[in-house]
Amino acid sequence: MTSPPDLTSPGPLIPAHRHHAWLLESRELLRLAVPLAATQLAQMTILATDTIMLGHYSKEALAAGALGNTVYFLLWLLGCGIPMAVSPVIAHIQGQHSNSKEGRDRRGVRTAVRMGLWSVAIVSLPLMGLLFFTQPILLFFRQQPGLAADAAIFVSALAIGLPFALGFQVLRSFSTALSHALPPMVVLILAILFNALADYALIFGHFGFPRLGILGAGIASASSNIFAFAIMLAIALGVPALKRYRILHRLTHPDWKTFGELFQLGLPIGITMVFEVALFNGAALAMGIFGLAPLAAHQIAITIPSITFMVPLGIGLAATVRVGLAAGAGDQAGARRAGFTAIAMAGLFMSVMALVLLLWPRQIANLWLPDIPANADVLALAVSFLFIAAAFQLVDGIQVAASLSLRGLKDATGPMWLAGASYWLVGAPTSMLLGFTFGMQGTGIWLGLAFGLLVAAITLTARFALLSRR
Repeated sequence: MTSPPDLTSPGPLIPAHRHHAWLLESRELLRLAVPLAATQLAQMTILATDTIMLGHYSKEALAAGALGNTVYFLLWLLGCGIPMAVSPVIAHIQGQHSNSKEGRDRRGVRTAVRMGLWSVAIVSLPLMGLLFFTQPILLFFRQQPGLAADAAIFVSALAIGLPFALGFQVLRSFSTALSHALPPMVVLILAILFNALADYALIFGHFGFPRLGILGAGIASASSNIFAFAIMLAIALGVPALKRYRILHRLTHPDWKTFGELFQLGLPIGITMVFEVALFNGAALAMGIFGLAPLAAHQIAITIPSITFMVPLGIGLAATVRVGLAAGAGDQAGARRAGFTAIAMAGLFMSVMALVLLLWPRQIANLWLPDIPANADVLALAVSFLFIAAAFQLVDGIQVAASLSLRGLKDATGPMWLAGASYWLVGAPTSMLLGFTFGMQGTGIWLGLAFGLLVAAITLTARFALLSRR
């Protein structure tokens, strides 16, 4: 009978001479990756809840909510870079003190969390300011004035919850870096229930609350962000394994060195995520030019990769911790092993998903649209897009695992430039060339996306192979 895993440490460093070192690394990686992937799926569920509720309120509210979420999500991603940088910084600290007496790492961990919360307080102000300009931003992109006005109402309420959403990410990074990936997952599951009840009450006016429509959806989402932050903070201050770090001790005292490190690492992380999301948002806009059928097929087909992507993303987030732990301890072989284990694991999972898409594309598309003659053009395009999605599943998993493994080495600027070049100097021009110049329309757009992800996978993996040798 095996002993249970140690839940009060970031996982053991695995000596290279141990038998089955790669299997042991896989076990530690999975122990972190499973709840992290579930947490990412939970975050998607919260967004889906708003969409479903608004769709039952009115189609105008649904459209306005989708527009507002696009603006909010891009700014949220930009702000999330610094909170996400807390995880590799703490992992390095843990690795550096892995052979030291207990307690020597606590000050460094506490400082990283404190400066992460400071950074949230600072970056939230300009981001919230931009959110209050949602209406002129949408009008600049020639959206319908009525929808732009409603989207602005939705986002004005969402903006209040932004600092708490980013603060939750800091606490999540803190918990995850110490190998406690389960608490954030539990908190987000509770937040899903809270958001669903708040949506039901405030959008439709149930339980004695006023019927606020799209404003109610914004208030519900902002309230769920506040709720998640409060519960996660209570866990960080109450659970013994996290409580001992006393993260609020000397909260008003700055540590500019750590603050600068978080900004230097976190800003390119946020920009990298914006690069990728903006590429896929741009693809959706391009699809709209080709007509309703390509756009509808694109929305169906892109949903599946968005869901499957959460698993390699969870693996990559776990790799950030495992690589950072080994790198902090000066264990070159351990850092390489952790990174390449994550890349292989992500690639294997996405290969299985690719097989699913190849075998049952029509059945998957029918989950959104019934197989009737009126839907024949959309379904045919959706099936062809799903075939291409199957082709880029593997490279999409590899590129995110490689990118997040590099983050564990505290390398964020290099991946930012490589990802930006892959998406916008390779993927986007190829999409435009094939889609418009060669007349391949939606198929050309998707082939360009796949090519950009392929280049990102190759370059990011090569960079990890190079840097992890040093």
